[in-house]
Amino acid sequence: MTETAPKRALGADVRPKEVWAWAMYDFANSGYTTVVITAVFSAYFVSVVAGKAVWATFAWTAALSVSYALVMLTAPLIGAWADAHAAKKKLLAVSTIGCVVGTALLWYAGPGTLAVTLVLIVVSNYFFASGENLIAAFLPELADSEAMGRVSGWGWSIGYLGGLLSLGLCLAYITWAQGKGIPATRFVPDTMLITAALFGLVSLPTFLFLRERAVPQKLREGVMTTAWGRVLQTLKEAQRYRDLRRFLLCVVFYQAGIQAVIALAAIYAQEAMKFTTQQTIFLILVVNVTAAAGAFAFGYVQDKIGHIRAIGFTLVGWIAMVLIAGMAQGVTAFWIAANIAGLCMGASQAAGRAIVGVLAPPARLGEFFGLWGLAVKLASIFGPLTYGLMTWIFAGDHRTAIMMLGVYFAIGLFILRGVDLGRGRVAALRA
Repeated sequence: MTETAPKRALGADVRPKEVWAWAMYDFANSGYTTVVITAVFSAYFVSVVAGKAVWATFAWTAALSVSYALVMLTAPLIGAWADAHAAKKKLLAVSTIGCVVGTALLWYAGPGTLAVTLVLIVVSNYFFASGENLIAAFLPELADSEAMGRVSGWGWSIGYLGGLLSLGLCLAYITWAQGKGIPATRFVPDTMLITAALFGLVSLPTFLFLRERAVPQKLREGVMTTAWGRVLQTLKEAQRYRDLRRFLLCVVFYQAGIQAVIALAAIYAQEAMKFTTQQTIFLILVVNVTAAAGAFAFGYVQDKIGHIRAIGFTLVGWIAMVLIAGMAQGVTAFWIAANIAGLCMGASQAAGRAIVGVLAPPARLGEFFGLWGLAVKLASIFGPLTYGLMTWIFAGDHRTAIMMLGVYFAIGLFILRGVDLGRGRVAALRA
């Protein structure tokens, strides 16, 4: 990142150090999704905590769905409250502490701890997802509207590097532990402590250097009543923001597929492709490099070709990925599918966040990013849950389950065609 590029991309009063501090939160929290949700703990839950029961994958997806349902209920309120009190940063600190503590407590997970483990997954993932919404709401305060894709891409790409660091440390520890004859029931819980500590430590620059630019707003009614009133007002005025509304519907469908891939990648590798724990971790390491490259490079591409067209390209890539993965019989084809997923994941996540930043009214960023979070979490409920149900109904057939995800990406691509970014931006500025 050069000294001149940020000055062209950022707001007049934004220093490059602030953008670095903002992006470092993506770096910090990516360890949670990479280690806990995707690569290590999910497979450990199915094989050890749930004892490879036929319902194990469904139980995992159900726990995630409960946490996302809670986020859906609270995200718009949290966003509106943050806007009214200029408290995005304070609430981000609360969510960070909650996720770090919840992750560390997963150290106790093992045989005979099913109920406690499910509760800890719900709690830690709830705080993680709430923090995602809050950190995203800072983006329009930092970046010029024409450079949001670029700046969002910086955050996502640095985030994937954070996932790489967390996963690399865990892989090194697991390799050492296996060499010492330490069983998985000990070394996998230990990786939860590594992940929690790294999250807490690396997130510190965000709280030290990122400024809260919002101005507190006077409230005539009770805080909770006013916050919900603002959310209800947004919903009532949905026609006024029809392009944002249509894009959020698009998000629900394509994110259903993405969230299922994130939550079940290690389980698919282990159950369908018969990967070992070390093979799975190495696969996710490589995919994180691909995702980081995709997020960074595609951030610049989408600023040139347009956010909508960029999202469209990634959805076509996702459809190709599920077809290749579902039909893959050998390791090579699966590796190709996994790296396509990495490229598309980084690009689509960065582009989606930037589009919401363009379509959201500037004075209500926390609230509208709360609605974006609501759409993503709704997708996070029925996407992985669909996969889990398919494996339960079809007696562990993971190939059929992953092929079903292609339907979600296709529906998202169809809905995307009706989004007019220019019209939506004008509506946002008139709000």
